[in-house]
Amino acid sequence: MPSVERACARWIMIGGMATIHRTTMSPTKLELLADWLPRQPWFRNTGSPPALTWCGGFRLDDPAGEVGIELTLVTDGGGGAETTYFVPLAYRGAPLSAADEALVGISEHGVLGTRWIYDAAHDPVAVAQLLELICGSARAQHQNQSDTPDPSVGRRWVSDDNRLIAPSPLRVSNRRPGRTAVDVALTDDSPRDDGGLTLDLIRVLPGDGHTGLGHVEVTWTRLDGESARAPVAVVS
Repeated sequence: MPSVERACARWIMIGGMATIHRTTMSPTKLELLADWLPRQPWFRNTGSPPALTWCGGFRLDDPAGEVGIELTLVTDGGGGAETTYFVPLAYRGAPLSAADEALVGISEHGVLGTRWIYDAAHDPVAVAQLLELICGSARAQHQNQSDTPDPSVGRRWVSDDNRLIAPSPLRVSNRRPGRTAVDVALTDDSPRDDGGLTLDLIRVLPGDGHTGLGHVEVTWTRLDGESARAPVAVVS
């Protein structure tokens, strides 16, 4: 029998938003992440297999209706420690070209069939929508409810005029501990003395609290039931 996922999105757009369906995924997302996370450079190895639980997150809608975008938070309670990770995921109905290193895994969805699940830092559609959220042109959607914005997700951008884009192909690195950096730029091509901008995904939460020129912040639930809040994506 396939494992039952708590909620899965049927990534077909209706009125501009994805519809959430309760169905099955095999393997489940947590099973895929338990295998994928220890292979990432920012994973904190406790010496025990990951013991993962969902603790927060939200969704973004792809205007074209092709890519599912879920920005998840999971807590690893293995080895007596508690570490929370920010893991944005992109779901596709076919492999993403030149992104084998970003593949989290392949799963069978109870409605849509085979799904290729990627680390969204390497998915151009997911990165574009996250930048739109930061700049105020996209809305965060509830992780488990259809057609429902999530007002708990905070965002800020310093400019009312300039927008953000990610050059193609994406330039992604893990050059800073606990972060994944994606090179981004201003749409007006304004010259910058610092050599450009980066979108930092704060993989290990909480980070240093820096909010940069723009950011997204979320609330998650700790293992003791208390709430925590911090930036998960920062442009600087």
